[in-house]
Amino acid sequence: MRTATTVEGSAGWAETLEFVLEAEKLGLDVCWVAEAWGSDAPSVLGFLAGRTSRLQLGSGIMQVGVRTPVAVAQAALTLAEMSGGRFSLGLGPSGPQVMEGLHGVPFAKPLTRMRETVEIVRSAFAGEKVSFSGKAFEIPLPGEARPMRLSSKPNEDIPIYLATLSPKMLELTGEVADGWLGTSFVPEGAAAYFSHLDAGLAKSGRVRSDLDVCQGAEVAFASDEDELRAMVGSRKKELAFSLGGMGSASTNFYNDAYSRQGWAEVAAEVRDRWQSGDRDGAASLVTDEMVLGTTLIGTEDMVRARLRVWRDAGVDTVRLYPSGDSLDAQLATLGRALELVRQVG
Repeated sequence: MRTATTVEGSAGWAETLEFVLEAEKLGLDVCWVAEAWGSDAPSVLGFLAGRTSRLQLGSGIMQVGVRTPVAVAQAALTLAEMSGGRFSLGLGPSGPQVMEGLHGVPFAKPLTRMRETVEIVRSAFAGEKVSFSGKAFEIPLPGEARPMRLSSKPNEDIPIYLATLSPKMLELTGEVADGWLGTSFVPEGAAAYFSHLDAGLAKSGRVRSDLDVCQGAEVAFASDEDELRAMVGSRKKELAFSLGGMGSASTNFYNDAYSRQGWAEVAAEVRDRWQSGDRDGAASLVTDEMVLGTTLIGTEDMVRARLRVWRDAGVDTVRLYPSGDSLDAQLATLGRALELVRQVG
């Protein structure tokens, strides 16, 4: 398996930069830069492109709909050039709260918007004159304008990854993307994802090996059962937030993902309590199994064994979120995790 991590520029820029530079020295393969509702990804990626030499870089993710498809292509082509070909374009639909509540962009028809964005971006990558008439985008608009091509040097080798969770989005990922940025992943319930990815791959005449499956999870090491118990307990409120607070009251892709992997009843109850304001009650419903199933938390032997399960389930790249209350602690955790991944192979 390859190794990756995700950072966000707004998390404290000086420390983030030091973390990335040290991670490259430790042998990390890929660094994805998140956008969320903090710093933008392209600015951070441009800076990192100039400070790193080997590390693969990617947008993890740029939110589709916030920029025009051609603006996305412009940023990707620029970053690929600046990094010497070390850039991958990660795109995601985000959710209604961020799209509508923060950006004022309608969230309706995210599947159509994603499909058309990828098609337009690939056309721009190829150096073609951009001409597209779809349900979400029309380029050029009717009138005097004529199709144009970007003046940037074409580059059809930029990989496109999609961050998706819903069945139809997963199928689209298998059909049109080079990689999948996944989350909320339980290897024992991997069919909830892979059945849809494989259906999309079949549509385009491809197989699983044609798609880089990149899955993320927190990694933390416990020295004994008492420490492990405390770690798991402290993560329950974070998971309750994902199940109850991410997205809107009616649209929560994380809740849906856990539901499809066997926790539908508890996920619904957690969301109800969180939405009613009972945050502690919501966290109390989260089970140890839910935390351990979707993370890499445990003793070194437990994490090593869990990495083998991830590998055997079909994960190609493991995206590590190292725990630690300081930069040194996070890097120490990352270093231990990288060594375990190398042992697992």
